[in-house]
Amino acid sequence: MHSLNMFGSLLMFRKGYRDWRWQALWWHNFFLLWNTIDGQTRYSIPEELKQGSVVGNLAKDLGLGLSDVFDRKLRVASEAGKQYFSVDAGKGELVVNDRIDREALCGQSASCVLPLQVVVEDPLQLHRIEVEIRDINDNYPIFLTEERSLKIAESTATGIRFPLETAQDLDVGSYSLKSYTLSKDECFSLRIKELSGNRKVPELVLEKSLDREKQSVHQLLLTALDGGSPVKSGTTSIIVTVLDNNDNVPVFKKPLYNVTVQENSAPGSVLVKVEATDADEGVNGEIEYVFAEHTSQSLLSMFRLNSETGEISLVGPLDYESNAIHEIDITAKDKGVPEMEGHCRVQIVVTDINDNAPGIVLTSKPNPVREDAPRGTVVALIRARDLDSGDNGKVTLKLPKGSPFSLKPSFSNNYALVTSNVLDRESFSEYHIEITATDSGSPPLSSKKTIPVTITDVNDNPPVFTQPSYNVYLKENGVPGSILFSVSASDLDFGDNAKVSYSILDSKVQDVSVSSYVYINSENGSIYSMHSFDYEKLKVFQIQVQAKDQGSPSLSSNATVHVFILDQNDNAPAVIYPSSAALGSVSHQRMPRSAKAGHLVTKVTAVDADSGHNAWISYKLAEATDASLFTVNLYTGEVRTKRAVSEQDDSSQRLLIEIRDDGEPVQSSTVTVSILLEDGLHEPILDLRQKVSEPSKKNGRITLYLILSLASVSVLSLLTFLVLAVKCIRNSRSSGSCCMRRSDCDDYKNPNRNLQIQLNTDGPIKYVEVLGGDMLSQSQSFRSCMSPMSEYSDFTLIKPSSTTDFKEILIYVLMYFTFTSYRNCKVCFHTPAVPYQWKMALMSSTVMLSVNCTKRSTPSPMQLQHQNHNAQNGRRVGMWFLYSESKVIA
Repeated sequence: MHSLNMFGSLLMFRKGYRDWRWQALWWHNFFLLWNTIDGQTRYSIPEELKQGSVVGNLAKDLGLGLSDVFDRKLRVASEAGKQYFSVDAGKGELVVNDRIDREALCGQSASCVLPLQVVVEDPLQLHRIEVEIRDINDNYPIFLTEERSLKIAESTATGIRFPLETAQDLDVGSYSLKSYTLSKDECFSLRIKELSGNRKVPELVLEKSLDREKQSVHQLLLTALDGGSPVKSGTTSIIVTVLDNNDNVPVFKKPLYNVTVQENSAPGSVLVKVEATDADEGVNGEIEYVFAEHTSQSLLSMFRLNSETGEISLVGPLDYESNAIHEIDITAKDKGVPEMEGHCRVQIVVTDINDNAPGIVLTSKPNPVREDAPRGTVVALIRARDLDSGDNGKVTLKLPKGSPFSLKPSFSNNYALVTSNVLDRESFSEYHIEITATDSGSPPLSSKKTIPVTITDVNDNPPVFTQPSYNVYLKENGVPGSILFSVSASDLDFGDNAKVSYSILDSKVQDVSVSSYVYINSENGSIYSMHSFDYEKLKVFQIQVQAKDQGSPSLSSNATVHVFILDQNDNAPAVIYPSSAALGSVSHQRMPRSAKAGHLVTKVTAVDADSGHNAWISYKLAEATDASLFTVNLYTGEVRTKRAVSEQDDSSQRLLIEIRDDGEPVQSSTVTVSILLEDGLHEPILDLRQKVSEPSKKNGRITLYLILSLASVSVLSLLTFLVLAVKCIRNSRSSGSCCMRRSDCDDYKNPNRNLQIQLNTDGPIKYVEVLGGDMLSQSQSFRSCMSPMSEYSDFTLIKPSSTTDFKEILIYVLMYFTFTSYRNCKVCFHTPAVPYQWKMALMSSTVMLSVNCTKRSTPSPMQLQHQNHNAQNGRRVGMWFLYSESKVIA
């Protein structure tokens, strides 16, 4: 029974050997090397080493440090499937991981080499090493049967040979089966027959005629010996029974039948027919065919023998990959007494067909790949395998077209999956690479395997704002700490590379850091005010916001936030004339009692620091000693008499004038004017008018000269005017105004002046704000405009230059036009010399502003009034446009 168990193990070992025997060949002379494959290392160990036994210092032999063993995840993979070896992470040694049985791995192969793939990461590299498994004498020669019975007629001629069962020894080389011995018997001897493949078959030879009467049974012992030291052996008993005469034994036509059959042959197919003859007659010549007694059960389940015809047919499937050669011993028996036997051997060779689809095995799992990985970066190591042989076992791998990966062959059906194009995680964060393996059989077989590859993010995208610039409109006098605006930026990257933080870049606003005005929430981009803003001090400023991600290195982008401060009515009108009233005291005025109705007593002038309609000022007589005597113009502040002064009027009149703006809520201030009525205040003037002296002759001549000069100048002026008028009329066909053509405006443009025009609308108010840069010249310029066409109306403001040096607004002019009466308004300006900034209260340069509007209907009367007065720092020109329908001062 021990021998039977050993033989069963042998069959299992042989099947495992067939699964990978093609990998254990001496192929290392023709493998291909590439940039991820280093030199090959070879170790040699005996089989049956204990678990944990050291094979060699793998890290040292591969040129790796001990830290690389752990950091680079050094590991081994066996091409045989089972992991017989592992790496000691602490020492970098290759150690035995499981029991190694050479016979199970390599069967009867003379050389047993176990190829291993050593994989290291960062970067991914593949090393190939070989471990030679040396045989030890750990197996006994065994016979499948413990006892063999032979029946030989006593009349059998000497020299006849009877084939015996061969023993099996799983060891190879010097430890394999070497010889047989037979116990002593005068009638029998042992001969060894050499077959192909260095196989030895023992044969029993009849040396002496048998005599049944002397000895009817011969008991022999056949011993098989190996070449080990000490020698191991196996035995089987041979029982020879001597029979009465049956003269002839069956004889096969061939001692050996060779048959070739495809592995896909259908069950029931007749493979071969053996044939034997017997010279005897009758029942002594009738032959029956049977399998030899030692035939294995696996052969009995695969083949069937017709006992009468000798036909061997197939009953089970053939598999070239499991067993390519089957040897069957056939016995032919006659029916004589005694029974005689003849023997032959049938060798069935199975030919391979393409019945196994190729497979794809991952040698190493695919590593995540950075999106900036260079071309040729190893992603995974794969191996193609096909159990077929020849062309049927040749495998090619293909990737789909357009894939950013490619396959790079290395050795023995091993490939590296490498990058072949630029990767972009934002476009594809993961690839499912379908690899197709196709063999070279006919017809070819194929299989597919999908390998997932994850693309890891690299910080290659800066944050992007929703728009490059933002406009924020903020009312002045806001609450400190209130939110102004929220900016937002997005990043196409992932993880920390996509986390955006916001900050404000340092800049100056009126020589003060912008961070003292506002601050920003670094997480959500909300901008908050540090304090309230005053429109009269700061009208507009810019904030440079930076969005930065948390990648390494970090990327950033900027956006500009324009903050416009909106005016609120927070300033009351301030009196600038009369000067005494401006200082807070009562203004004292005198007027004659002889004044008639409409007599101009004085004028109150006020300004408002606000802008727009908040700066529109109206004057109202709040209180008066005699309200019937005086009136105050709503728009100009002129104080005039409503009627003639009578003798009954008090000589001292007190007026309280209220000055209001047009804001919401309304701001107001008051001024008190004290008027003293005096008699005879007009007499000096009358006396002066009545003094008429007789002109002398000399004065008469001078007067004549003056008249002649004046006439000449008038004639020249008239001629000049006529020439200009004709020229303007000719050019007016292409322009609405002869003086303000497009070229006229363009002539005064100078890139060094950096002038800007802003058209602002605030309800019914229309006004233009002109801002400018530093000017090199301070010369004075004047220009007149006129329109020869009655359907156009225009006005011109001419202001003398000054040499004051101011740094804020250049010109701030309010103009009001109701669009019910005017349309197609055009603005041109001429400023040959303006400083960078200009205050409302102190104009300082020559400015000409012209507005032309087309009338829709007959407009209401417009009256232009000027009043000049001297201020401490220069000359002021006040300009008011009175528009009776809107009650608005511009």
